[in-house]
Amino acid sequence: MSQSKGIPGDIMSTSVSKRMAMLAMVVLAVAATAAEPGPVNGDFEDGELGKVPSGWILAKPSIDAGYKAQLTDENPRTGKRCLVLSRDPKEVTRGVGNLVQSVDASAYRGKRIRLRAAVRAEVSGYRNQAQFWLRVDGKDNRLAFFDDMSDRPIVQKEWRDCEILADVAEDATSIALGLMLVGNGRAWLDSISLEAIGKAGEGNETARPLKGRGLDNLVAFTKLLGYVRYFHPSDGVAATDWDRFAIGGVRVVEDAKDPADLAQALDKLFRPVAPTVRVYPSGKPPGDAVPPGPAKDAPDPAFIVWYHHGVGTGSPGSIYSSKRIKSKSDLAALQPRRKSPDVKLPDPAKPFVSDLGGGVSCSVPLALNVDEKGALPPSTAGSKAPGWSKPDGFIPTGNDRSTRLADVALAWNVFQHFYPYFDVVKADWPAELRTALTKAATDPDERAFHDTLRRLIAGLHDGHGSVHLDGTFSYPPFRWEWIEDRLVVTLVGAKGGDLKPGDAILKINGKPAADALAAQMDLISGATAQWKRYRALTRLAEGGKDSEMELDVRAPAGETRTTRVRRSLGAAEFYELAEPRPAKVDTIRPGVMYVDLSRITDKDFDEALPRLEKAKGIVFDLRGYPQVNTAAITHLIDKPVTCAQWHIPVTLHPDRQNVAFNFSNWPVSPKTPRFQAKVAFLTDGRAISYAETYLGIIEHYKLADIVGSATAGTNGNVNPFSLPGRYRVSWTGMKVLKHDGSTHHGVGIQPTQSVSRTIAGVVAKRDEVLERAIDIVTR
Repeated sequence: MSQSKGIPGDIMSTSVSKRMAMLAMVVLAVAATAAEPGPVNGDFEDGELGKVPSGWILAKPSIDAGYKAQLTDENPRTGKRCLVLSRDPKEVTRGVGNLVQSVDASAYRGKRIRLRAAVRAEVSGYRNQAQFWLRVDGKDNRLAFFDDMSDRPIVQKEWRDCEILADVAEDATSIALGLMLVGNGRAWLDSISLEAIGKAGEGNETARPLKGRGLDNLVAFTKLLGYVRYFHPSDGVAATDWDRFAIGGVRVVEDAKDPADLAQALDKLFRPVAPTVRVYPSGKPPGDAVPPGPAKDAPDPAFIVWYHHGVGTGSPGSIYSSKRIKSKSDLAALQPRRKSPDVKLPDPAKPFVSDLGGGVSCSVPLALNVDEKGALPPSTAGSKAPGWSKPDGFIPTGNDRSTRLADVALAWNVFQHFYPYFDVVKADWPAELRTALTKAATDPDERAFHDTLRRLIAGLHDGHGSVHLDGTFSYPPFRWEWIEDRLVVTLVGAKGGDLKPGDAILKINGKPAADALAAQMDLISGATAQWKRYRALTRLAEGGKDSEMELDVRAPAGETRTTRVRRSLGAAEFYELAEPRPAKVDTIRPGVMYVDLSRITDKDFDEALPRLEKAKGIVFDLRGYPQVNTAAITHLIDKPVTCAQWHIPVTLHPDRQNVAFNFSNWPVSPKTPRFQAKVAFLTDGRAISYAETYLGIIEHYKLADIVGSATAGTNGNVNPFSLPGRYRVSWTGMKVLKHDGSTHHGVGIQPTQSVSRTIAGVVAKRDEVLERAIDIVTR
């Protein structure tokens, strides 16, 4: 199960890729008109009220989806007019409205630019929001930069000043900008400006290896960063910009010469935001390392602590949250609503003490006395990291060494304190930190660092774990799978050359196919080999536009040859190139119905209900991700059932100590008619998250045969967050157990009838899994 039926981490990346592909087509459509050195009609004073403003284009897919872009004189930010992008709030289908303008990039090449605008929105409901965006394209329409503010969307009615900074490459061809309305509602745009503010790359720290004590110093900083950020409840901590703090902090502490020097550097960094935190050479705590507790005669002293329900990472509409609560009174109000077990409150008189490495230790109070003005004692500084001055217009980017090191520190701490599956995956997480910091220091650019982050997240063994950095890729006009220990072509589209289904790929650009696939799997986070292989096969196919793949191929009959194929497909075309299946609702044998749960809508299911009621056999296809609710299950039961166990961690202490879990699950009630047919569900390693919630009910209550192969073995709500440099990370923030309390993670749903594809079946264009299911439901 994932949030609001949810989107698994790598599937989120896939949906982003499709959106990026659509946006690229929109940008190309308007790029030819980009002749001005800057945005046209950025103040929206030109044009006719009620019409699309001059100089702007509302993308046709947006018009088709019911969006309108109009000039209006309703409460402009400046001048007499502004732009409103809207969609009827009664629309039930998801959509994205996109207003676009493209600018010639030649005047901005090699420069750092600042795009500003005022935006406000009137939206309600889950994930309805406005997003201002900027895109820079290079040669061959290569995406060089993209920021759509998805990590900081606009949902408020008051005008908000938005700013996006970007470096424009020397080969940049166009700059596109615009406003997106995701879902329904209204969004207003005004006062757009675009200016060059410096040289591209200005302020970036160049790559260099860690030397001497550098790694130990950064490990100590990383650990203290997590302890203070997530568990020390001072007002300064709550107000700090931790991204900025981390980037500045790594620059300050790396070169500390000895434990005393490191302790002094850390103390100087953290004390302004956390006055009672102490850092000292190990074994030499200062006399004030233990703060005084509340007065003994206080009847019920008030103190403040951090309460993490999962962990709040800023994702709009998330079920997860992080808040400071006032001891017993707030906790009592939270617990009945959350239905969680007793939670152990930190003691104000007993700070958390930890060895940070590098010869230093820390004392971090987890609870602070509080009065009507806030936590005591008051903090003396906000978000600025002392000792580091960020140049005006500095852009956190993976091309900057300090940003890379800070990103590792920021990401590592999220999982160190809140990942719920370390008891299952047995990762050496401290070792992963040292490896990632060492590699990040020498990564040459943001793409190389993307792989470093991917390798770090792979250490979680989490099928929802992924790292996305905006970019456009092309793909070959064929699909492949790992069948009978070989990389086998399963489907060939146009321009696939002489490839045929059943051909085994021996080498890819001279590298053995098995080795190439294994290298990609090393960068994929997954709880099972089948999920990692599924995702790695897509990654292995990616490449630059029209780049060539040299393939050594062996035909089923045994002859070998070398062929060349170009990556000629965009992401959307590639994902549409899927194995043949029956129609999404189809009669595949007399009396036997087929329903593809990854393609149908709830409306499709309701319309098919009379036919399903009369069927003698039904095959539900869940080789993928379901797009419908639990309707199929409701007609298979005659009494209420529940899904598996969901447990959201409640964390008040560092390093996953004293974690409690809030329990919940879905009830599913029966509906008429109850199907009398024999039923089978198809599945394989692509089925993850919500698909496993579905199948977990089938498995536990033995409602049908499950045919195919084991699922991905990862379930639970996704909890995404963003890192400086435009990296978006997804992971599982909830622990899911099977109905009986046994482990689901890394196990998944096992088939009752195991079936795997064969090369002979591929050549014959057979769906062997479906064939077995038909045999089962017609016996």
